[in-house]
Amino acid sequence: MVSGWRNDHIAVVRETKPPLAVLDLTGSTQGSGAGPALLGVLLHHAGIRKSLTVEQGTMKVELLPALTDNYMYLIIDDETKEAAIVDPVQPQKVVETVKKHGVKLTTVLTTHHHWDHAGGNEKLVKLEPGLKVCGGDDRIGALTHKVTHLSTLQVGSLSVKCLSTPCHTSGHICYFVTKPGSSEPPAVFTGDTLFVAGCGKFYEGTADEMYRALIEILGRLPPDTRVYCGHEYTINNLKFARHVEPSNAAVQEKLAWAKVSGARRGGASVGQSPCWGCPEHRGSGAPSPVWARGAPPGLPQTSEEAPAVWLRSLLTQGVWAGPGVPHF
Repeated sequence: MVSGWRNDHIAVVRETKPPLAVLDLTGSTQGSGAGPALLGVLLHHAGIRKSLTVEQGTMKVELLPALTDNYMYLIIDDETKEAAIVDPVQPQKVVETVKKHGVKLTTVLTTHHHWDHAGGNEKLVKLEPGLKVCGGDDRIGALTHKVTHLSTLQVGSLSVKCLSTPCHTSGHICYFVTKPGSSEPPAVFTGDTLFVAGCGKFYEGTADEMYRALIEILGRLPPDTRVYCGHEYTINNLKFARHVEPSNAAVQEKLAWAKVSGARRGGASVGQSPCWGCPEHRGSGAPSPVWARGAPPGLPQTSEEAPAVWLRSLLTQGVWAGPGVPHF
């Protein structure tokens, strides 16, 4: 039974029954029907949260669970042993992980100003003086380098391109990380703009802005780009996708696999994740009927503009029962 959506997310339903046990990263494997670019397995381990290191050639990404469902990411350039941290909300955990890997932390990449992403910045710079703190919003704590769309940074031999994706917040930045001259797959750290099978809530923006962020910016990254999102919402997102589009076999398969095996994926490639019935992006460029079925009657079902129209309708045509609580 649908009772509402999470306040910070546009594609999650809550249920009246108790939630599933906490699901966390514990290793890397291939599950049934999973694409080769998926990042890691998430298993049911109530109360246990483990980190995971993903190796992408000379780029290593340490996934660090934080708070109840956040992720911090330590990006390591194995060539120079320099590192950057994305959204270090738990600074002490970051410092311990840096020490474990024996690397030099030089940069903080802040996706947006919300406390559960930027709230650890000021403490971290006290623990590690001299850090470059990057972000696209003056509201970010300890900010030293304000970035804009297509600004570039270096972390050792890795190149970081800043992608402005305003909507969840007006200053939201996604970070696209590559190894120049290498065939290694790139990575993008999407904060609260893009999740597995969902997208962030429109706190400070519009449907048109989110459409542009998801389709025109993130959706045009190379298909093998690995996606690292800011929260673990996968199962709830897939439940929402099933609720809106009950006949979508891909959604049913992924959700059933997650429940039965006790596992689901923490991320996917740009080219693979959207085919799970996600409304934010279809790999073929054609929106799913989910856009029309989830919106008031009369909206277009096949045009390229259908997704943006659908998103706008949630805010303007009575689908919202109140802040963060749509009803169908």
